[in-house]
Amino acid sequence: MILRQFLHADPVGVSYLFGCGGKANGAVVDPVGDVARYVDAAKEAGLRILTVFDTHIHADHLSSGRALADAAGAEYVLHAGAPAAFPFRGAVDGERFELGNVSVEALHTPGHTPEHLCLLVTDRTRAAEPWFVITGHTLMIGDVGRTELVASAREGARDIFRSLRRLKSLPDYLEVLPGALAGSVCGRGLSGNPMSTIGFERRNNAAFRLDAEEAFVELMLQDIPPPPPSAAEFRAANAGMVLT
Repeated sequence: MILRQFLHADPVGVSYLFGCGGKANGAVVDPVGDVARYVDAAKEAGLRILTVFDTHIHADHLSSGRALADAAGAEYVLHAGAPAAFPFRGAVDGERFELGNVSVEALHTPGHTPEHLCLLVTDRTRAAEPWFVITGHTLMIGDVGRTELVASAREGARDIFRSLRRLKSLPDYLEVLPGALAGSVCGRGLSGNPMSTIGFERRNNAAFRLDAEEAFVELMLQDIPPPPPSAAEFRAANAGMVLT
């Protein structure tokens, strides 16, 4: 397994390059900014970028996912229900993407946005069970994603509660690789640590450890931060649409 994590300051976010070194097959998740950064990193790691995932249609920045897919000759992947006005490969819940000895399972985890995906990654050269999960803006380190950017805050909170139950069913040892960290407008009280585990978050993340839905919803309705600047415009642009 080859894994590279890219930490961004403006906007605050996290991208990933990973893949199978033996077969030289790689993927990028949630790229931001200049696509040359990912192309060069893949070349240095000896990987061909075959797949570019956006975990969701972002509202806090302009995605470079489609541009990177074009530059690398790769597939661009969103959830099948994403409201995008351009061609893309639509992933469904449980679908697997094979990168040589590395396998990626798409998990549909609505809540932050209706089309949100998490990516469960297995390196079969190490074990048959998953090694880590890329959680985007569903489960982050110290909190979970805000829920009012697309749906109502309450409806989104109920959706993300059900999505988090799926993540809670994963093994405690599983590494959590989030899509944002401290300084992001997409969560509250986020840690600056760019990774954790399911077990640590289950014990120490105030939102993730709640098992009662109503208590969780009420927590999510408190202290909602201001929306990202130009959120509607960013989401429309990332969906290939123009606001009128």
